[in-house]
Amino acid sequence: MEKMILIILQKSRMATAVRVQEILTEYGCFIQARLGLHDGPPKTCSDSGLIIIEMAGDKAEIQKCKAKLVALENVSVELVTLSV
Repeated sequence: MEKMILIILQKSRMATAVRVQEILTEYGCFIQARLGLHDGPPKTCSDSGLIIIEMAGDKAEIQKCKAKLVALENVSVELVTLSV
């Protein structure tokens, strides 16, 4: 069995959040779990963000999701596959 983890770093979250969310919604059926983190002091909105997603299902579709995210400016993406 394999676990696929998609790691997304938004360097300009204010500019990229809407489009990133649209893409993730498009591929929502492949998302098993999602964790969003952003740093900064309380009561402020950080301009960078990290999203960690466990993906499952059709590998080709997951690769398409990754490709759409990679195409965005100020967004870095890694897909990690772990064997269990």
